[in-house]
Amino acid sequence: MSNYQQITTVANKIIKKYPLCDHCLGRLFSKQLHLKSNKLLGKKLKNNLVSIEKCYICKNLFNNLGHFLKLMLNTSSDYTFTTFCVGAMIKPSIVDRDDFIRSQYKLKGIDSVKADITNELGRLYSRKSKKRIDCLDPEITFTVNLKDELCQLRSKSITISGRYVKSQRGYPQKQKPCDNCLGKGCRICSFHGIAEFESVEGTISKLIFNKFGGTTAKFTWIGGEDKSSLVLGSGRPFFVKIQNPFKRKVKLSNTIINSITICNLKLVYESPKKSLKFNSTISAKISTESQIDSKSLKKLKDLTVNPVVVYEKSGKRSEKKVFEVKYKKNSKNLFTLIIRAEGGLPIKRFVLGDDVTPNISQILETSCMCKEFDFLDIEVQ
Repeated sequence: MSNYQQITTVANKIIKKYPLCDHCLGRLFSKQLHLKSNKLLGKKLKNNLVSIEKCYICKNLFNNLGHFLKLMLNTSSDYTFTTFCVGAMIKPSIVDRDDFIRSQYKLKGIDSVKADITNELGRLYSRKSKKRIDCLDPEITFTVNLKDELCQLRSKSITISGRYVKSQRGYPQKQKPCDNCLGKGCRICSFHGIAEFESVEGTISKLIFNKFGGTTAKFTWIGGEDKSSLVLGSGRPFFVKIQNPFKRKVKLSNTIINSITICNLKLVYESPKKSLKFNSTISAKISTESQIDSKSLKKLKDLTVNPVVVYEKSGKRSEKKVFEVKYKKNSKNLFTLIIRAEGGLPIKRFVLGDDVTPNISQILETSCMCKEFDFLDIEVQ
C-alpha cells in the first residue's frame, strides 16, 4: 500500500468520527506528503465532500480569518514597514481537541492548529499588503487574539545617533520623568515617559517623536553637562532608542530648536553596549580666595604629568588624564582655564578639591571655585 493510500485510510477513519474542515484535515497529513496547501489536500482527502457540520477542532475558525485580516490591516494602517510576523492567542479548547486527535491517531511531526492559523493569517496579510513575512527579525509583530477578537501590534525599536550643540545657558541635559508613571509611559504623558519638553532630552525627543512617532525614547549620553553650561564645537554625541516607532525611514537634517542645534542624525544598528571613551575640551571660569599671579598659574601645566585620581562616595576610584592645559588671567581673583582631558572628569569637584587629586585648589594653594564651565569640543575615541 502506498503512502498516500495509507494516509487516505487514516483520514477516512477520522472524518467518519470527527467532522473536520479542509484546513484541519489537510494539516494532519501535509508534511508526510511534502505539500504546502493544507486546504487543497484536505479537500482532496474528502473527495470534495462539503461538510455541513462544524469542524471538530477549530469550529470553522478558518472560515472567519477574513475578519481578523481586517483587524490586522486597520491596526497597521499608520505604520510603514517591509517585514512582519504573526502570533496568535486561541481558545485552549481548540488546542485540546487538536492534541486529542493527533494523540488518538498517533500523528507525529505535525504543525499545531495554532501554527496553521498564524501561517494562514500571515499568508493572507502578505498577499493583501505586499509585505514580507520574516519570523526571525520582523519590523512589525502582530498578536491576534482570536478569543476576544483583538489585534495588538508591536513595532521593532530603532536607534538613532546624533550630536547636539547648546548655545544658550539654562537648559538641563536630562528631562524630569512624568510624575504619574515615573518614566514608564502612561496616557497622561502620551506614553512618552516625559510630560514636558524643556531640556536637551525633551527637545530631541519631541523632534524624533514628530518624525518617527513612537512611545518612549531611551537616551545613551556621551558625557554630561550642567544646566548652565554651553556645549559648543561639533556638539555632544548621543544615542536614542525609540520604542514602537510608526515610521522607520525618514529624511533627517540639522535642526535648531530653542538654541539647541540637533545635527548628524542617522539610523544605527544599536546603542553602544559599553561606555564609549571620549576626550573633552573644557573652558572653566575659576575664582580664587587669594590673589593669584602668572607664576602660580604656571603650576597648572603639571596636570599633564600624572593622571587625576577621582574618588566616588561608593568607593570607586578612577583615573583621568589631562592632555593639554591653557590659562588666562582675567583679574586678581579670576582666571580662565582651558583643558583637554579624558571624558568624565567632574569639573567642579576638580576645581574645589572634593575627593579629586591633584586639584586646582591644591595646586594653587588657595580655595578655588568654578563659576561656570563650557564644553568647547567633544571627541569620541
